[in-house]
Amino acid sequence: MAQPLQGVAMSRNPSCCSGEEALSTLDLERALGLGLGAPTVVQRQDSLYRDASRAGGGGQHGQEGWARTLRLAFQCVGVLYGDIGTSPLYVYSSTFTDGIQHTDDLLGVLSLIVYSFLLFTIIKYVYIALRANDDGDGGTFALYSLISRHAKVSLVPNQQAEDELHMSKSSSVRLRPAVQQLASPAERRAQWVKELLETSKPVRVTLFVLTILATAMVISDACLTPAISVLSAVGGLKEKAPNLNTEQVVWVTVGVLVALFSVQRFGTDKVGYLFAPVVILWLLLIGGVGVYNLAAHDVGVLRAFNPKYILDYFRRNGRHGWVSLGGVLLCFTGTEALFADLGCFSVRSIQLSFGFGLVPAVLLAYSGQAAFLRRYPDQVADAFYGSTPQLLFWPTFVLALAASIIGSQAMISCAFATISHSQAMGCFPRVKILHTSKQYQGQVYIPEVNFLLGAAACVVTLAARDTVVIGEAHGICVVLVMLITTLLLTVVMLLVWRVNVLWVALFFCVFASTESVYLSSVLYKFLHGGYIPVAMSAVLMAVMGVWHYVHVRRYKYELERTVSVERMRELMAARELRRVPGVGLLYTDLVQGIPPVFPHLIDKIPSIHTVVLFVSVKHLPVPHVDPSERFLFRQVEPREHKLFRCVARYGYRDRLEEARDFVACLVERLQYYVRDVNLYGAAAATTGARVSYPSSRCDSMGMAKSASYAERLQLQRARSVAMQHSASTGERRSVYAEEMLTPAESFSEMGTMASGRQLAVAVKMSLEEMARIEEEQRFIQREMEKGVVFIFGESEVVARPHSSLLKRLVVNYAYSFLRRNCRQGDKMLAIPKAQLLKVGMSYEI
Repeated sequence: MAQPLQGVAMSRNPSCCSGEEALSTLDLERALGLGLGAPTVVQRQDSLYRDASRAGGGGQHGQEGWARTLRLAFQCVGVLYGDIGTSPLYVYSSTFTDGIQHTDDLLGVLSLIVYSFLLFTIIKYVYIALRANDDGDGGTFALYSLISRHAKVSLVPNQQAEDELHMSKSSSVRLRPAVQQLASPAERRAQWVKELLETSKPVRVTLFVLTILATAMVISDACLTPAISVLSAVGGLKEKAPNLNTEQVVWVTVGVLVALFSVQRFGTDKVGYLFAPVVILWLLLIGGVGVYNLAAHDVGVLRAFNPKYILDYFRRNGRHGWVSLGGVLLCFTGTEALFADLGCFSVRSIQLSFGFGLVPAVLLAYSGQAAFLRRYPDQVADAFYGSTPQLLFWPTFVLALAASIIGSQAMISCAFATISHSQAMGCFPRVKILHTSKQYQGQVYIPEVNFLLGAAACVVTLAARDTVVIGEAHGICVVLVMLITTLLLTVVMLLVWRVNVLWVALFFCVFASTESVYLSSVLYKFLHGGYIPVAMSAVLMAVMGVWHYVHVRRYKYELERTVSVERMRELMAARELRRVPGVGLLYTDLVQGIPPVFPHLIDKIPSIHTVVLFVSVKHLPVPHVDPSERFLFRQVEPREHKLFRCVARYGYRDRLEEARDFVACLVERLQYYVRDVNLYGAAAATTGARVSYPSSRCDSMGMAKSASYAERLQLQRARSVAMQHSASTGERRSVYAEEMLTPAESFSEMGTMASGRQLAVAVKMSLEEMARIEEEQRFIQREMEKGVVFIFGESEVVARPHSSLLKRLVVNYAYSFLRRNCRQGDKMLAIPKAQLLKVGMSYEI
């Protein structure tokens, strides 16, 4: 089997790029420092090591000023609060489905709304869950990703040593195994949880199933939220048009939904600046109407802030009070979208706008409606528009419809982002993902999914015809996602945050118990609409489960059949093998070796390109991978055959480049890799030092551009002399990326700027060797200019003979159907057909 990739990728270090550091005497002295120790191991350091060592929660926003915070707070009002802000349209009508039996029940329900909103939305999500973001990204999938960075929970065995720096934010557990007995109780608990997750397959499978269940529920909610929000808003037309029947209202709603899903292809970035003012006007309106109703009808409903009315409500209504919780929970719908759409905002901006904007307006709206219903309890079916003054009806109707569309937009965008993340991690079939914004990478559009969501929303609206039925279906999605979020947050608290176990137990008991009560309430009406999201989620989970299962099995099949070093030597030494001009990129899922499709290709067509790269596109459980950290290279022996393995690493929010841009970047990094390998190898060979070189350095670093070339060369020479002294004395040290030559400094330039004797003293490398390295770089460039061919292995996956009936159905029929009707890898990478070569092969798993 081919050797695994070694070392880590190179990156620029901003702290090493100042002119003072490039020219300081201290830096020269450090470069010339000598010491004693073990034989030299020259190690490169990955800049993401520093990022991975930072505490979580910082995300991508860093230290922001108040001006930026206020601007983000204004923007997130329009993007995040449309769904939560439109809940007053239907909460009371969904709670009192049989009418109000006792006017004091309004105080009990209002008290439930206030404290449920406080407990779940404010405490759990805004002040706890938002801190558990994955470098600025939120949602259940981001929680799973965060856990994956601290424990190997992935079911695909494609972990590499280089990824450890990306997948763990805290290095204490990994780097201090020798002092584990001295660790604190919190650290020992974290280590125990980590070992449990990594060693117990049932636990890892359970964690994965919970994550895809939450993902399926979020996608299902993306068709229920537009249906209930728009239907509630359009239903207000009955106030001004009493002759309008239910069927006509439903068809108007369907028309609005068709328009809503039709404009998704333009992206939220095009109309994003209109969202915040509309939602702010909506919040001001419902808050002002709430104040009016309190003053005009019954300000005494504010007594509901006393939680004793909750006990009185359940004592008076018993089972009916418990069943009504399915309507109460609609007051905090949209919190899952708030958490999942965190990516473009900061935690502080959300907390600021939430506390001073959304909370007062929504609570005043609920209180005002309760005051109105205390006087007019018979109007509970249309409490929102009934409590609105007649002079404000049309402005309220227009803003309600606009706010409903905005809230629906946030949920639809959340579904697109969730599917994009799932696909990146191999948990969803390949679909076409379009990035609608050049500024925000998280704003995506998926045509196929958009069509299915729009069709499902229209079908649900036509079938249910009432907000009560859709609300019961909506409630199951909300409470199940919240319960799964609680479970994942508990794991994060133990594994990542290492919180005191008493606080973890308190958090879990309070939220898991209350959410379970809400879940039992909505499940009671399962046959009245709750089956809708369950059926949709079951189908989605089956699709994701089948796709991921076969993906894992296929990967293991290829891993067990990787081509050995001896077999590679035999293949390359065959007389009938011809080398054709150009560069061949053979795509494979494997990151550990040569895939079995390669000998199959040579056996059928005994010719390969002059330069061949085995490319594996790998998605790490992090939101983004910096382009400078993108590629890892390894040359396949024997070196004269110009065979390389390459792993292209992406985060689950990163977009794949076009084929032309990808090739240009890959070849450029390959040239750097060839230069770096030869430079380090030649420098160390004369002294017997071992060199760890995994990849290329990707751009200019380390020297201030204002420094003269002679000064930069002086520092480079001093550092090289230090490396040779270290090797001769046996010192172990790390050589950072800035200690190497910048890409602009070719070897021929060094030869003209400095004498051969000085250069030989500095790096023990002759001008002939430098010329050879530069010629090898130019050779790769010339071959690329002759043409690039993309080679894809079209593997047909079938179940082994004598497999169980279930396995044959899953692999031979279900997976085969999904694969035929989903996008192929070449279409995902937008590869021109003239440059594409497909190699067929059958896998029996």
